[in-house]
Amino acid sequence: MNKNPMSTNRDNQHNTEGLNSERTGFIRSIICEDLSTDKYGGRVHTRFPPEPNGYLHIGHAKSICLNFGIAAEYKGLCNLRFDDTNPIKEESEYIEAIKEDIWWLGFDWEDRLYFASDYFEQMYEYALKLIKAGKAYVDDLSAGQIREYRGTLTSPGKNSPNRDRSIEENLDLFERMRAGEFEDGSRVLRAKIDMLSPNLNMRDPVMYRILHASHPRTADKWCIYPTYDWAHGLEDSIEQITHSICTLEFENHRPLYDWFLEQLGIHHPQQIEFARLNLSYTVMSKRKLLKLVKGGYVKGWDDPRMPTICGMRRRGYSPAAIRSFCKIIGVNKFNSTVDIALLEHCVREDLNKTSQRVMAVLKPLKVVVDNYPKDQVEQLDAINNPEDLSAGTRKVPFSQELYIEQDDFMEKPVPKFYRLAPGREVRLRYAYFVKCVNVIKNSKGEVVELHCTYDPATKGGDAPDGRKVRSTLHWVSAAHALEAEVRLYENLFTKEKPDNLDTDENLKSNLNPQSLKILKSCRVETSLAAAKHLSHYQFERLGYFCVDMENTENKLVFNRTVPLRDRWAKIRKAQKKR
Repeated sequence: MNKNPMSTNRDNQHNTEGLNSERTGFIRSIICEDLSTDKYGGRVHTRFPPEPNGYLHIGHAKSICLNFGIAAEYKGLCNLRFDDTNPIKEESEYIEAIKEDIWWLGFDWEDRLYFASDYFEQMYEYALKLIKAGKAYVDDLSAGQIREYRGTLTSPGKNSPNRDRSIEENLDLFERMRAGEFEDGSRVLRAKIDMLSPNLNMRDPVMYRILHASHPRTADKWCIYPTYDWAHGLEDSIEQITHSICTLEFENHRPLYDWFLEQLGIHHPQQIEFARLNLSYTVMSKRKLLKLVKGGYVKGWDDPRMPTICGMRRRGYSPAAIRSFCKIIGVNKFNSTVDIALLEHCVREDLNKTSQRVMAVLKPLKVVVDNYPKDQVEQLDAINNPEDLSAGTRKVPFSQELYIEQDDFMEKPVPKFYRLAPGREVRLRYAYFVKCVNVIKNSKGEVVELHCTYDPATKGGDAPDGRKVRSTLHWVSAAHALEAEVRLYENLFTKEKPDNLDTDENLKSNLNPQSLKILKSCRVETSLAAAKHLSHYQFERLGYFCVDMENTENKLVFNRTVPLRDRWAKIRKAQKKR
């Protein structure tokens, strides 16, 4: 198979970090029971079956961690299989992106890469078998008529006028469907089950439809394509899957999954359903995500505001953080919504351990240290990561002219504002105590420059006379700092549960106009000049940031991954008080 170039980012080939044994209890109970009865010869074989009609999102990451994790825990296997049964919506671009995302998350399908299209001929033969057994028929009803005949949850369905066609006629028509004699939508192949079944999925479901469309892998070989309900169980059976783990919406489809396999008398995996992931302030529908992309509401599938894996990667989320999140939330049999603050908490916990600390100023305010020698430059020692002493230290230049954050100065400080103000002294990180002695304003009355004095005796420590300051500020040397663009991201939607997104008007009303703020005249340490794409940093006091893919030698670009403040801790504290 073609190994992904990002495979060097994988932590290991059989990653189990994304699996929480306690929270997957019902799945493990089924598997343990099957192992104890030797149902599948002691094997555990799962699969991750994405449809290549879009990019993977955080919900898919949950399924990836579950399927690959279960297989690893029981020393089994997990396949990657693309359900490419709809040539209209599927593209090779999506296939390659999905493979890249799975590799990046840390999982390896080894030599088990499959496609539903690998089995088209075998599926066709299985369909002939059902027709010959009187269990399938060709129907001439239109899609609308099939829906009408199907009935509702409260009213029974009724038989199609074509339901009792002879086996010979059905075989002839189905072969002619394959030969391309009929127009799109003019005929379908349906299973003959029970139009009175309380389960609508069992009311003679469609198995094949006519679609004259070129397929990314089979080109124009086929003009009939299997439906997912028909293909799903066959793919699992052919690959000798033991446990077909699906999301909860397929629970009502399980009787159909079982019926097809039982009628054919072939290998029969166990379908198990779990609740899909719902995340606050986010949508998980690929159709809606595609609408965001096509409508220009975001800047592509990898926009850092998107819940896609590639978007999260670009924003600076790490594979370990996503796996940790999936481990914590586990899997359930009921639908619920997870607060996005928990995901951000997992990201923050991981980046705190691994990110180098640097100083950056997002909204620069110039500071002149009047009593510091004008031409002098000191190289001060700064700690790279207090969580990892092996990361060592780096040198940061200190000079007479500096930049601090505009928000770190207030001419008339309000109560509990302890940062810089006229006549007030603060500490500059790794450097000295400085005191504001003069404020320069422009013609509009805006503060544009501060003049301070410094105490040489406070270098890198406390004042010898024991005086204390109540705030420590980050800074950069004006003469040495690099200019950078910094992008600040917030939730894409303003509502915890975005709704009514089918129209452009409703979509716009749900979008957060503050989801992206671009700051173009930031200043960062010189150590970031050679920063590589997707490298992680903690900008001290500001949050965790990642080097964007648009970063070049001539333009430094950083994305804020998450702020420093952990909202999840506050939520958990409130929950415990209830």
